Amino acid sequence: MPVAAYHVIITNYGFWLPNDPRGSWSDYVRSWELYVAGGAATKVTTRRSVAAVPHDRTSRERAKAALARRPVVFTGRQAQAVGAGFALFVARSALRVFACAIMPRHTHLVIGRARYKAEQATNLLKGAATTELTRRGLHPFANAPYRNGRLATPWARKQWICYLTGDTEIRRAISYVECNPSKEDLQEQHWSFVVPYDGSANT
Repeated sequence: MPVAAYHVIITNYGFWLPNDPRGSWSDYVRSWELYVAGGAATKVTTRRSVAAVPHDRTSRERAKAALARRPVVFTGRQAQAVGAGFALFVARSALRVFACAIMPRHTHLVIGRARYKAEQATNLLKGAATTELTRRGLHPFANAPYRNGRLATPWARKQWICYLTGDTEIRRAISYVECNPSKEDLQEQHWSFVVPYDGSANT
């Protein structure tokens, strides 16, 4: 069946490492310190989330301790800025977003098919959110710029993209995303750029 929509999972810097014991999308580990602490990359080819896969938590935390910067954990104000950035991009791109949950360490979205690839749409969403974080003075690495003045990205390099091929899968993903905040004892989220799913996911 053709792809009708996407469940996108964007992780913050430091949340999902290239050598996470559950698997990752990376081919190799760029940081020597991270490699020593956690081993080689654990690439997987599945498009499904492996978050629930049993793993060695001690090994994962040891690797995180070797990061060059502290993992990014959004505050409420930062999450609002991310949402505002998403809204600006959605308004100018006509991207359809059926669900969104901006969590402290990762973000879930269900988006309809667009005129460009889901990977590109996700990167543009991340860029718009980063711009808004910077504009509001809320960028997580604002106090630690590179020598050239640029700031490190608050996001992981890539993202999980789950392909949804039918109405049942789309509605299940929307429900999952909408319920995600309650799993971390957070309030329900209502974003202005989210539109109801009416059975059609194409733009």
